[in-house]
Amino acid sequence: MLALAQREFTQYFPQPGWVEHDPEALWQSQYLTALDALRSSGTDARDIAAIGITNQRETTLLWDRTTGTPVSNAIVWQDRRTASMCRELGGRGFAQSVTALSGLVLDPYFSATKLAWLLDRIEGARERATRGELAFGTVDTWLIWKLTGGQRHLTDVTNASRTMLFDIHRLAWSDELLSVFNVPRALLPDVLPCTADFGTTQPELFGSPVRICGVAGDQQAALVGQAGFTRGLAKNTYGTGSFVMLNTGETLVRSTRGLLTTIAFAFGPRDVRYALEGSVFVTGAAIQWLRDGLRIIDRTEDVEALAREAEDNGGVYFVPAFTGLGAPYWDPHARGTISGITRGTTRAHIARAALEAVAFQSTDVIAAMEQDSGVQLAELRVDGGGSTNKLSMQFQADLLGVPVVRPFITETTALGAAYLAGLQSGYWSSLDAVAEHWREDARFVPSMPAEQRAAKLQQWHRAVQRSRNWAQ
Repeated sequence: MLALAQREFTQYFPQPGWVEHDPEALWQSQYLTALDALRSSGTDARDIAAIGITNQRETTLLWDRTTGTPVSNAIVWQDRRTASMCRELGGRGFAQSVTALSGLVLDPYFSATKLAWLLDRIEGARERATRGELAFGTVDTWLIWKLTGGQRHLTDVTNASRTMLFDIHRLAWSDELLSVFNVPRALLPDVLPCTADFGTTQPELFGSPVRICGVAGDQQAALVGQAGFTRGLAKNTYGTGSFVMLNTGETLVRSTRGLLTTIAFAFGPRDVRYALEGSVFVTGAAIQWLRDGLRIIDRTEDVEALAREAEDNGGVYFVPAFTGLGAPYWDPHARGTISGITRGTTRAHIARAALEAVAFQSTDVIAAMEQDSGVQLAELRVDGGGSTNKLSMQFQADLLGVPVVRPFITETTALGAAYLAGLQSGYWSSLDAVAEHWREDARFVPSMPAEQRAAKLQQWHRAVQRSRNWAQ
């Protein structure tokens, strides 16, 4: 790794359960971060073989094809404003067909209802969309559009598979799903494999044109970054939320326990691998809330030291269902609860309960994943900012009863995007050549007695039940 640059950008919460981004601020943050990394690496654009892009997947943007101007803020993947729309569609009998075609559950998490909401709420948007005047995209599509100066309107199969408009069997946009959500086909980008020619950047952006050769949604890119190319390998990315993904190979596994069937990656038009995924909406975001909402820590990295001030959670269980619960519960009406508070509860107990919630939620997902797939994990590969928290990772290993393994490079989403770009551009010759780069940095071995693990999980599940169906 030659250089690393990061920037936070503002999230907006105009109403409870609503989450938005400014598309132009999003673009500027990515562009300026790329410039920062380029400058600190001591290289220039002529030295870059290719760019890879990885992104928030379901976040929904809509813009004018002629001017490139967004018609509204982006609706972020966490946003729950379309819960009633999903409930209505489910009541009309569409839930089963949506899952059969897309592999997803009928939930506000995905792009389709967000896009329908924009078309219905913005004056004239539906008519303009039908005439082909507007363009829809997830964040990857928006970045490709901006990087190429509006020359390419593209996405990849992994991002397409998260819109709830894509048939993961035929690998094409579904007319049936477009009809269910009343979305005009003229809005949609073309779909390419993860490794493909996505265009060339405008010369003035970096001083010289650079090829864009790899694209994947953030969790699929993390699986690539973890060298998860073989069936049965699983990874968990700990970021704002947490996302467990298990490679199921060429087999499309249907979940009966609230997981998603999705596309893991594609290295050619028909060279597709599938995955089971469990999405936990709030993990790292709960630690940010301790910082920004409760203000019991100054920096997110301070949470581990504070949590270690308490020997255990003191009977406190924190279910951070700020915007509902994802897998395996899929309850958009759940809300956050902190249970078991007594007069002796301290901020250290709250911090420890927040870290433990990260592991509890992922454990629920992995238990469902093992039952659905018939695969018993030998280990869990972890990445993302939360994986650097030793207390949380040890607790994760204790709950799972298998080792938790962290790689040398934890920013595996960016690494996976780079691998995809390098494979397409010829920088790496094969998947085996990529896999040889994976290196273990830390291994957390379970040490908690089985009866203690079972008792903690039982209390956690009691707390989850108290959070459910709260927002009537």
